[in-house]
Amino acid sequence: MECFMKKNDMVKVTIEDIGVNGEGIGKVDGYTLFIKDAVIGDVVEAKVTKAKKNYGYARLVNIADESEFRVTPRCDVARQCGGCQIQAMSYARQLEYKNEKVRNNLIRLGGVPQELLDEVMEPVCGMEEPYRYRNKAQFPVGTDREGNIITGFYAGRTHQIIPHMDCAIGRAENKEILNIIISFMKEFGLSPYDETSHKGLIRHILIRTGYRTGEIMVCIVINGNGIPHGDTLAERLAEIPGMTSVTYSVNREKTNVIMGREAGLLWGQAYITDYIGDIKYQISPLSFYQVNPVQTERLYETALEYAGLHGDETVWDLYCGIGTISLFLAQKAKHVYGVEIVPQAIEDAKKNAQINGIENARFYVGKAEDVLPEKYENDGIHADIIVVDPPRKGCEESVLHTMVKMQPERIVYVSCDSATLARDVKYLRGSGYEVKRVKGVDMFPHTGHTEVVCLLSKLKSSKHIEVELKMDKLI
Repeated sequence: MECFMKKNDMVKVTIEDIGVNGEGIGKVDGYTLFIKDAVIGDVVEAKVTKAKKNYGYARLVNIADESEFRVTPRCDVARQCGGCQIQAMSYARQLEYKNEKVRNNLIRLGGVPQELLDEVMEPVCGMEEPYRYRNKAQFPVGTDREGNIITGFYAGRTHQIIPHMDCAIGRAENKEILNIIISFMKEFGLSPYDETSHKGLIRHILIRTGYRTGEIMVCIVINGNGIPHGDTLAERLAEIPGMTSVTYSVNREKTNVIMGREAGLLWGQAYITDYIGDIKYQISPLSFYQVNPVQTERLYETALEYAGLHGDETVWDLYCGIGTISLFLAQKAKHVYGVEIVPQAIEDAKKNAQINGIENARFYVGKAEDVLPEKYENDGIHADIIVVDPPRKGCEESVLHTMVKMQPERIVYVSCDSATLARDVKYLRGSGYEVKRVKGVDMFPHTGHTEVVCLLSKLKSSKHIEVELKMDKLI
């Protein structure tokens, strides 16, 4: 069957769903079109930009009939920026969409029966105030066509900077910080970095804020060895209430990676601190730390609740990062073992455990698929509960295999992608585990992303599982 749709065709289509990148999805005579900036319920006129056999992409030209869920975005560059893909949809409908996405992925990709999800799936956890929630922002620095220094955000799928200093989901103080740095650059003739020529000094500006402590960090990414008159810049930034750390990161590589490997201190200390629950964390410019502190606490509380700890359990936390979940669990578990591939993250995890006086958590550097089998088979460290919080690609099958072999009573799976969660749930359900609870947590309002916490409990006897695993090896 040949595609009947061609590039530049004009179509009128009703938007029925939202894609993984926040684009509207509609159908014309069964042919699927992805249309950026369209909202569920909109009837739109669009121009086809790319036509494949079974689906295509189109540009929104006109909204013929507005959806009842369409609202005016709070940010005036939301459409150009592309960071908040669904800010034009009411927040209540965003939550409904995210709940549907998690549910549909578990059914279609995970093979979880609808009747079971009706029993175990809990309402998505949204925010009371879904703006100003991000505690971290990274601003590229460049010039406009007139040569003026600008900063803001990249337009979707490009490296074109949309000038904007007051993001609706970012912290209000970011604007003042950016104005100070841009004015300083103009005063002392410091040029922004140019990707094409690989010349210019200032590449990016990283700002992090402690939600509970109010401490602020500024890290300036540079294409050089240092910042001329950096002490003057530091003095000006230090006048901002809450400023705790002013640093720079050296990145002289021709790369899209923002942060460099070398760092220097201009003023204050090299880190800020913040709390999740009662646990205190040190956060450096390179530390991974969840960007939505309000929802992070709810996410971890959900994971802790699902773990069902009584105080005598041994818990493994795979893909543990700087130990954020590990230390949360250590408050109620007997032993916690964290695994993470990034050495610096493990150093941060150990430091955070020390800061909080937590002595029942140990951390290992390495791939989960390597460390877990070694500690289980060679050292005999078992697991009553395993918590996994993998990257977007989900767990390696070898990790899933070892998890099943270790026979924990419960597996708490924290996921940033419900599609790969569903795939892994299918494996675990086929290996003697069943879904007992599921909840979405909206960590990223106004975007198409959502976090999910899923509890799976062991159903079969360990002997039954061991026989199945031996059979798998024979096959």
